Amino acid sequence: MANRQSRVTCDVQTSMRDGTILRSDVYMPSGKGPFPTLVTRTPYNKLQSNMVPIYQGLVDSGYAVVAQDIRGRWASEGEFHPMFNRDCKDGQDGYDTIEWAANQPWSNSRVGTFGYSYASWTQWAHARMKPPHLVTMFTGGFAPRSTDWMLGGVFRPGRQLQWTLGSMAPDTQRFLDSPQGPTSVEEYSHLETHVYREKWLWYLPYGDLPLEAIGGLRDRFRDWLAHINEDVFNIDGSYEQIDIPVHHRTGWYDRLSRTVDLFLGMREKGRTERARNSQRLIVGPWTHTNDLTRKTGDIDFGPEAEVDYFSLIVPWFDYWLKGVQNGVMDTAPVRLFVMGANKWRDEEEWPLSRARATDFYLGSGGRANTPMGDGALSLEPQSDGTSDSYTYDPRDPVMSLFAYSGHDEPHDNRVLDRRRDVLVYQTGPLERPIEVTGVPVLKLYASSTATDTDFIARLIDVHPDGYAQNLCYGVVRARYREGLDQSTLMTPGEVYRFVIELLPTSNLFKPGHRIRLDISSSDFPNFDRNHNTGQEDWAHPELRPAQQTIFHDASHPSRLTLPIVP
Repeated sequence: MANRQSRVTCDVQTSMRDGTILRSDVYMPSGKGPFPTLVTRTPYNKLQSNMVPIYQGLVDSGYAVVAQDIRGRWASEGEFHPMFNRDCKDGQDGYDTIEWAANQPWSNSRVGTFGYSYASWTQWAHARMKPPHLVTMFTGGFAPRSTDWMLGGVFRPGRQLQWTLGSMAPDTQRFLDSPQGPTSVEEYSHLETHVYREKWLWYLPYGDLPLEAIGGLRDRFRDWLAHINEDVFNIDGSYEQIDIPVHHRTGWYDRLSRTVDLFLGMREKGRTERARNSQRLIVGPWTHTNDLTRKTGDIDFGPEAEVDYFSLIVPWFDYWLKGVQNGVMDTAPVRLFVMGANKWRDEEEWPLSRARATDFYLGSGGRANTPMGDGALSLEPQSDGTSDSYTYDPRDPVMSLFAYSGHDEPHDNRVLDRRRDVLVYQTGPLERPIEVTGVPVLKLYASSTATDTDFIARLIDVHPDGYAQNLCYGVVRARYREGLDQSTLMTPGEVYRFVIELLPTSNLFKPGHRIRLDISSSDFPNFDRNHNTGQEDWAHPELRPAQQTIFHDASHPSRLTLPIVP
């Protein structure tokens, strides 16, 4: 990459269609231009330290870069409308910004957009509005439905409270008559470390969080909680409107790994054949932090796992914006990292049609509690009437194993081995390798003494030395068992069939390893505690214990279906 002198113009004003002024920092290479132009729009402050080197690197590659604070954030004017509210204006603002940039004298009118997570949302929001000068997008760490943020219609406080209260709320304190809490991310971090000590995680109910915590977001936050089971993104219904090539990126430990569904949606439903054939997907063993490193959590996935960011983004934009024939579109559409094998593999599709859906049936002698119990996964169903049970008490939830930031990553699940409110079903040591690549699905027969409760499934790779590596998980909130658009309470004691779709994964279970499934009713604070009352948990503080029973007899063949690649 060339090392060029760049010019930066700060807080350049752009007027939106309603007259609101948004401000951008514009980075340009030296030279006469005009230049192909890249736009990124963020709620996190366009000056955030981890992004400026990326802007500079792209400038060094010959691009003008526009980094913009979105509406109501930091240097930009207007009222902040978060992406999880129906009145979010990111689509029209993105359109106006792209067209403004394309018409600047320093731009050659060919515009690409880039960004991860929220900065991916801003791209999908404007893509369906079809800005005439938008040529391509480089996205990642996002998913097509807002309900993919909240799996199973369950709020995820571990990350979402930290994001809302730490990243979003401080900047909104300025909208109050006088600040009630921290006014900067740095101040919030100091208070969280030395004063709050995660007290907001245990606050009940979340809908009553005070201005000290939630700042100017209170009304919009309550609206989000009240409609947590509804998809407000509707990207699924927008693919037919999008006619551009898109580079998709995620990680197996990214909680928004359903980025793969965006790739699939565009491959199947993009507006034109050209768009459908111009999608590319890469999935590594990474988490949501956007660090493309070899080590994630406890696991070092080897040197192949480490990828240079610029080796992905620069060739993509060089091809689509500069016309450089660098072979980017001669590659396979899908590049997957197979954990366990710790190797990359090119594929022509996602999901893999050659993967065989294989049922592993749950069984036990009635004592599947903890790994020391008798829970088993078998290719043959259990014929007798044995079941397993545990008490789920939301006052003492199973605690999540993830990073302090609330991001998923692999950890040793043996630290939870003594909890009797976790049922464990596992194979014996494998005699041959088994690769699982795709979306595992648990079909679970269960009852509860509560009218509403949760069931959480976790797929684990147990190494020969006992290390229990979490791979992926899924959750069902019982009231949404028939769909997120249907809320139906249970009859206590009645047996129901639940279908739990886990997040996608790719892992080679080596000989001597075990395939393990953990079932519980809590994973806090990754998921909010179900209060077991049948009321809206976000609005009511009462907590009740519940007795849960898992069935795996001939009439109730609970089973884990794994996509096994031959």
